[in-house]
Amino acid sequence: MKYKLFILTVLAGTVLLISCNSGLETENEGTSNMNVSEAAIDSLINLMTLDEKLGLIHASSSFTSGGVPRLDIPELVFSDGPHGVRHEHGRGWYALEDADDEATYLPVGINLASTWNRDLGYKFGEVLGNEAKERGKDVLLGPGINIIRSPLNGRNFEYLSEDPFLTGEMGVGYVKGLQDQGIAACPKHYAANNQETDRHNIDALISRRAMHEIYFPGFKAVVQDGGAWSIMGAYNKINGQYTTHHEYLNNEILKGDWEFDGVVVSDWASVKDTREALLYGTDIEMGTELLRDFDNPVYEEFYLARPAKEMIESGEVDESYVDDKVRRVLRLMHRTTAMNDHGPGKRNVEEHQQIALDVAREGIVLLKNDGLLPLDKNEIQTIAVIGHNATRHFAERGGSSQVRALYEITPLEGIRNLVGDDVEIVYAEGYEPYYDESLFRGEGGDAASQSRENRQEVELARSANQELMQEAISVAEQADAVIFVGGWIHGHEGMPWGQGTYDAEARDKLNLKLIFGQEELIRKINSVNDQTAVVIMGGSNVEMDNWLPDTPAYVHAWYPGMEGGTALAEILFGEVNPSGKLPMTFANSHEDYPSHSIGEFPGDGTVDYAEDIYVGYRYFDTHNRQVHFPFGFGLSYTTFEFSDLKVDREDDKVIVQSTVTNTGDREGAEVVQVYVHHENPSVDRPIRELKGFDKVELAAGSSATVTIELDESAFKFYHPDQDEWVLEPGSYEVQVGNSSRDIKLTEKINW
Repeated sequence: MKYKLFILTVLAGTVLLISCNSGLETENEGTSNMNVSEAAIDSLINLMTLDEKLGLIHASSSFTSGGVPRLDIPELVFSDGPHGVRHEHGRGWYALEDADDEATYLPVGINLASTWNRDLGYKFGEVLGNEAKERGKDVLLGPGINIIRSPLNGRNFEYLSEDPFLTGEMGVGYVKGLQDQGIAACPKHYAANNQETDRHNIDALISRRAMHEIYFPGFKAVVQDGGAWSIMGAYNKINGQYTTHHEYLNNEILKGDWEFDGVVVSDWASVKDTREALLYGTDIEMGTELLRDFDNPVYEEFYLARPAKEMIESGEVDESYVDDKVRRVLRLMHRTTAMNDHGPGKRNVEEHQQIALDVAREGIVLLKNDGLLPLDKNEIQTIAVIGHNATRHFAERGGSSQVRALYEITPLEGIRNLVGDDVEIVYAEGYEPYYDESLFRGEGGDAASQSRENRQEVELARSANQELMQEAISVAEQADAVIFVGGWIHGHEGMPWGQGTYDAEARDKLNLKLIFGQEELIRKINSVNDQTAVVIMGGSNVEMDNWLPDTPAYVHAWYPGMEGGTALAEILFGEVNPSGKLPMTFANSHEDYPSHSIGEFPGDGTVDYAEDIYVGYRYFDTHNRQVHFPFGFGLSYTTFEFSDLKVDREDDKVIVQSTVTNTGDREGAEVVQVYVHHENPSVDRPIRELKGFDKVELAAGSSATVTIELDESAFKFYHPDQDEWVLEPGSYEVQVGNSSRDIKLTEKINW
């Protein structure tokens, strides 16, 4: 698309009005990538004053960065939206009350990852791209791809996995689906933003090896394989320097080794230093007003505004650093809807709601089933549905990821819609959420954590509402079966911008204990009704030792989006065969996880990642630690058999083939997971690392051959002494299974 510029040029004392073309012709016109001529960008930069350049690289409102009106360069429009386009803010920070901003509320990121379905990752991004485009956005702030290092992180529900390979594979589909609609993805938060406690100040001490093997690969994948047009920095420091303007992360790795030609956007208020932001790769500064004057921001006082101008005019920093940022911003504008017509978007359409339902169906995980599920509505007369989460809405909660949903079907509504008049449904709330700061850590730090820890048993003892509990037990006694729906919540009435309590931005949990008296309630329900299915919602596991042994069925539903109640009911009653697999290990206590047992969480000013590369199943499996449910685990209502493993070398690739047979009596889907283990490495390596997977759907009695290709990178490790990726000769074991603890077949191959 071409733009007319009207430039006043003074030549020999005469003012000439010249109408000229901007020269920003695009290559590949009509494609989603819309590559602009670099020469044309340079020409436009030469027309700008320093003030105009600086206007492009910092915020002009809460969710826009500045444009150049004189040259018809628009503002860039951002929106939060890892799982739905955030409600409208206008120029200010607070949500507009009467905006037309209802949107499709998709299941959260960890639910998407639980599908292990790359195609759904693409469709997920496609929905977001269309809805962002319809709302006039240019950049959508997602996906969240930080590694789940500790189950206590309040934002784990936004993220994808404890495993870097699964994170990257699901993130790539999301990014491509989004950007094919002309909306820039902005994967976040680069990097190692693994806690909310003291997130603006904490210094993560991480080895180079752990960075490259655990915390970088997801970002590398969305940049190199997904082609992400922008990326968001994080709040925390890594090894002494803030990540948003980190010389090693941005200049050496992202823009150097990975050849990223897009824009590094700060997290909102993550820029801390003008000189470092100029020199070390920050391209757009957003949100700094949040730490200065929330209601009356002065954008000229941003680090990359007046202070940057003074630094450049004094000669301390060369203007070429600003030119590089402007070049990246203009490149982004021409790739996106900002300067190109990518066609109309669409919002709240039936196909988007169907994708929300599909993701929920495949992402909900069946973890235990002693024959209770699926329930048969033709054989049950009365079902007791118990638990506050059975009726709670989650869309407008959780922090920056909140969505104003067009609608949200709760579990109780989903169950009632499915059974109709065939079964009597009796509901009891069972427990009552309440707000208590003793039950979580806030972003401001953890100075009171010790006193909070000491108080927690007292808080938990008083947390149960005895009247609601007794009502629920009475209902359970009289029912043929019970569906308990509980777990975590995010957001609490009266908290700012839906932020709230126990599963939310700016909050970390203290532990994994079920809150509000739910553990006692589940035990009492089990004692009066042995036909109880427990459904846990939330972005992590909970402690299970005291209730799981006596519970015949356990379903983990995450936060499953606007159609979550429908999907959950379909799974409970067998209309959908569950196929979700855990993207993180479910141990019992947070103290079992290596970030707590070996490393530090949340630290005190610094946090030592002493567990190094041993995150999640890499630790639990290598050191044979007990877990309730391993990484990659998930049950089905049918059974599968793996056979006929073949592993062959073809030049620099390894081809893994296995036959999967549905040995049950109904259709279902299985995830074939391929792990690699070097048998005699020169440095310590995990017993297995996920390097490939594929999801296959099979009719009862049918078989399919699954082929997974591994390249050299699947066998490499980042050498701590050589500071580079190394493919070490030797014998490697290729392991094929359906979880990290259920390896069905193995075969050796030499490099």
